[in-house]
Order: sequence, then structure tokens, then C-alpha cells
Amino acid sequence: MSTRHILLGLLAGGPSHGYDLKRRHDERFPQARPLAYGQVYTTLQRLVRDGLVEVDGTGSDGGPERTAYRTTAEGSRELAHWAGEIAAPAPFVTNEIFAKVVVSILSGGDPEAYLRAQRAAHMERMRELTALKTAKGADLATALSADYALNHLDADLRWMATTAARLTTLTAEVDTA
Repeated sequence: MSTRHILLGLLAGGPSHGYDLKRRHDERFPQARPLAYGQVYTTLQRLVRDGLVEVDGTGSDGGPERTAYRTTAEGSRELAHWAGEIAAPAPFVTNEIFAKVVVSILSGGDPEAYLRAQRAAHMERMRELTALKTAKGADLATALSADYALNHLDADLRWMATTAARLTTLTAEVDTA
């Protein structure tokens, strides 16, 4: 995910300061890793440097002084270009779960037990996400984000089942290589 483009998108609705951008990011992307304030302000500084954002003004409203930012015409063009680009499927898939299965085989561990434990962890996370998206008052962004994560976890579970069924063959291949 491009923090730079997400911030441009959040600024598309009008000027805002870093604190509000961080809060709105965390609300709009509930399953994403929350942004750190330092990341927001560093990214805003780079956007200003690159001419995609400009300072709209400063104010304190009785609190600490805050700088408001707004997108420039160039920033709006950059955002439209980025939003219209097709995200290329990854040419290589690096998966920590697969790596741990292979390392478990190489080190004389128990890959079958690891897969069972990982499956249990995935199932628990799926229950949490299902509860989150079906909770009273859950907004659509939360439901869609949870659905996205649930589909990825489900794909992992299917892969784990396939791998567990092929462990004997995989172990023989890893041991002879």
C-alpha cells in the first residue's frame, strides 16, 4: 500500500492536517496497520517537496499549532494516475508459512504439527474478523476490509490442506536436494 497515495486520496476531500489524516486513515483502512504520526508527517514533507501537496495554512484553535495541507493540481493528477493503474499480480510469492514448513523439514522438525497450529491460528483470526464485520454498527469499510482478509486467510487454509496432504512427497524432495 502506498502511504503517499493514500494521503493524497485523503486530502482529495479538502485541506487537512496530519493528525486528522492519521485518524481518517485508521478509520478508512481498519484492517491495515495504523499509521505512525512520524510516517504521516514525513510523507507530507515529501509530498510538499515533490509539489504534490502544499501548505494551506497554520492554526492552533487553542491547542498546539497545526499545519493544514492541500493537494496541488499535480497531486490530483498523480493520484488519478495511481488509482487507475492495474495492480500487477506478484511475479513471485514469498510466503512465511511455506518457508517455515521447508525449514521444519530441513531441521528435523514436525511440519505437520506446525501446519495444524498455523491452521488453528488462522481459524481464530477468521472468527475475530467475522465478529468484527458482523458487529452491530460495523460500517461498510470495516466489512469489506474484513472480507478481503478473510478471503486471503481462506486461501492460506486451502494451501495448508494441500501441503499437509503432500508432506511425504515434499519431505522426500527436500531431503534429497
